[in-house]
Amino acid sequence: MKTSNAEIIREYGPLPGIDAVHGLTYDGRQVWIAAGDRLCALDPASGDTGRTIDVPADAGTAFDGQHFYQIAADVISKIDPATGQVVAEIPVPPGGGCSGLAWAEGSLWVGCYPARKIYQVDPETGNVLRTIESNRFVTGVTWVDGELWHGTWEGDDSELRHVDPHSGEVIEALTMPEGAMVSGLESDGGDRFFCGGGKSAKVRVVRRPKRGGTAEGGPAIAADTPAE
Repeated sequence: MKTSNAEIIREYGPLPGIDAVHGLTYDGRQVWIAAGDRLCALDPASGDTGRTIDVPADAGTAFDGQHFYQIAADVISKIDPATGQVVAEIPVPPGGGCSGLAWAEGSLWVGCYPARKIYQVDPETGNVLRTIESNRFVTGVTWVDGELWHGTWEGDDSELRHVDPHSGEVIEALTMPEGAMVSGLESDGGDRFFCGGGKSAKVRVVRRPKRGGTAEGGPAIAADTPAE
């Protein structure tokens, strides 16, 4: 496993009117923050907050290009961004404590904190298609260029981890500075990770490590036999 220090290149906040950043996602223009009782848009260029959507939002958030998906308690809600209306719901994976959420290749990827697992989930039924084990508490989850990354939060320490989506083996870890906890994680599809800072009400931007080329073997594992 390759380990290095995370390079924080920008920090937003504490954000006004937000008690904690529970999760976040990126729609190509704005970062959307799960702020407990609403989703709140953050302009990553100016750092200003703007539109809000009133919906329970106490954990991970994802965007599939058309809809938001939001964890709240024991359900994942599918939300129309234009109206803010919940158009469908599915259950979270068994065991609860789900913290992170990402969209890739037609599936939801759900990080569950106490179980130390990431689940690949059918977005229509909530059925678990694959289970990936971790040896750390899992917070945010994201995919970028075929790489699966997740945040960890152990005591006062947090990391961003690139893991093998089949075995769960840690390929690379970026160690966050002391006290810079990771509650949510999202990639901008390029060289930036957006990291939720929990009760600090901050969002930190971490530089993604450079690659010699595009990673292979993306999340097209939905048809595999579930690995429990």
